[in-house]
Amino acid sequence: MSKKENLPAWNLSDLYQSIKDPAIAKDLESYRKGALSFARKYKGKIAGLSAKDFLALLKAEEKLSKISARLSGFAYLNMSTQMKNPEAMAFYQNTSEKLTEYAKPLVFFSLELNSVPETKIKEWLQDKQVAFYKPFLKRVRKYKKYELSEAEEEILLLKAVTSSEAWVRLYEETSSRLVYTVDGKNYNDAEITKLTLDKDAKLRHKAGAEINRVAKENAPFFTFVYNMVMKDKAIEDEKRGFKKPISARNLAEDVSDASVEALAETVRANYKNIAHRFYKLKAKWLGVKKISYWDRNAPLPFSADYHYSWDEAVKIVLKGYNEFSPKLGKIAKDFFDYGWIDVPPRDGKRSGAYCSGPLASEHPYLFLNFVGKQNDVLTLAHELGHGCHHQLRMKNGELNEHSRMTTEELASVFAEMLVFQDMLKSLDDDKAKLCLIASKVNDMINTAIRQIAFHFFETRSHDERKNGEVSEQRLCEIWLEEMQASLGNYVDVGEDCRYIWSQVGHFFFLPFYVYAYSYADCLVNSLYQVKLEGKVKDFADKYLALLSKTALEDYEKIFKPFGLNPNEATFWQKGLNLISSYIDELERLDKKLKL
Repeated sequence: MSKKENLPAWNLSDLYQSIKDPAIAKDLESYRKGALSFARKYKGKIAGLSAKDFLALLKAEEKLSKISARLSGFAYLNMSTQMKNPEAMAFYQNTSEKLTEYAKPLVFFSLELNSVPETKIKEWLQDKQVAFYKPFLKRVRKYKKYELSEAEEEILLLKAVTSSEAWVRLYEETSSRLVYTVDGKNYNDAEITKLTLDKDAKLRHKAGAEINRVAKENAPFFTFVYNMVMKDKAIEDEKRGFKKPISARNLAEDVSDASVEALAETVRANYKNIAHRFYKLKAKWLGVKKISYWDRNAPLPFSADYHYSWDEAVKIVLKGYNEFSPKLGKIAKDFFDYGWIDVPPRDGKRSGAYCSGPLASEHPYLFLNFVGKQNDVLTLAHELGHGCHHQLRMKNGELNEHSRMTTEELASVFAEMLVFQDMLKSLDDDKAKLCLIASKVNDMINTAIRQIAFHFFETRSHDERKNGEVSEQRLCEIWLEEMQASLGNYVDVGEDCRYIWSQVGHFFFLPFYVYAYSYADCLVNSLYQVKLEGKVKDFADKYLALLSKTALEDYEKIFKPFGLNPNEATFWQKGLNLISSYIDELERLDKKLKL
């Protein structure tokens, strides 16, 4: 990729023109007044409403939800590209605080709704317009046993901006300001991570050592923040009656503690057959007995050191989408035609990639840090999958739509698989095929295997936090133990990666999110195997229909057209078997090429 390439950056004017836009103050005031009016009109009266009046209540709540989502979404999107800008950071915090303060009158709503008898709910649902909101009602009522009194809920709402949300902001701001120096040149978080993918082993190791050095230097701070995040969560979990630290996340995902435990244990049982076996091959290809922790994602020495231009990446991704489904390709093209994407890494921009759709009824935005690596092409495919998923759900309604992380990652990982398979089909050379498959297996291990190792680190850390603060040393010990178990004896897990737990942002801002990646990867692998079998007629159309319903229906129902049931014990192993089959192919190619 040429450094002179003009990479697109998003324009947030669909939301607001800037943080100075007069519409912001107008919308904040509208939200404040609307919340007060809503409470005056409906508090203490919900159970006595007719279906017609209850529908009016739902529409009023939906209107308020849209105003809040637009404001908070814009504040975060605006901040994430300029996290060294004090004005942008202050705007984000001030907007969050105002929305939280103005939402106080609405605290009664879910509590009062959950006190309504089931017979009354069924009566309302006889009305077809009310029945449209059934997914929302179901989601609200599943929290009934975990809700507190109105006074307690109000306190938790108000305290969030100075507790959990404040710690997350502090973590993200601090992380975005870290400076890494390699060979006299300074790098930000996104840039230094890319160096670990370089062909030069010495440069990879220098970059890795520098990431670990900076993490170690900041470890006392990150240890304190993580302990506060864990304690804050534990307090709320205890008050609400959640038995395990992971239980609140599982309830949000509509999965049982037992099913997630089954996933985690099945993946752990496959560490040796998948990750250990792959890294043995990679050590051989890299010409070492053991690869460094920072060589896990290294390109193979005999791979083509190709850098993709942005235009090439877009062309490759759209080709994969279109060959699977022209309808999906058309949805994807809009993101490039209308500029809903921020591409270049730059100073002050947070690291990583994401898709954010503040409003269910309006288009989302994609966030990347693109530098032209093969992995960046697949990351584009991944985040674009999220974006298309959002677009397929726009008619579901603001209240009905919510993110179940397990199915959110389904769309993105499946999209990544489509582009990978299309790239693989275009290759004739066995060595090029081996390199591409190895890269994909690397990513699949990072998704299906490593995220479960993260899950075990997180579970153990939260469990130990119950007995008091977990020390910096202890967090490092747990991290190294889980990394060694998952990566195996052909990866050197030592001092040069001891502090890397603090770089996993999900531990801080979305506790127990990490297993969703593995959950989705296994779902996708099983689903893709069904596609390959060719036994499901109109697979692509059925898949798009599935994506349109992920927030509305249970797992069993949306996967039934494909003959899949995630509750079956063999389901997870089937997904992992696809990764194993790719390693079989790598071993075959390795033997054939005599590498």
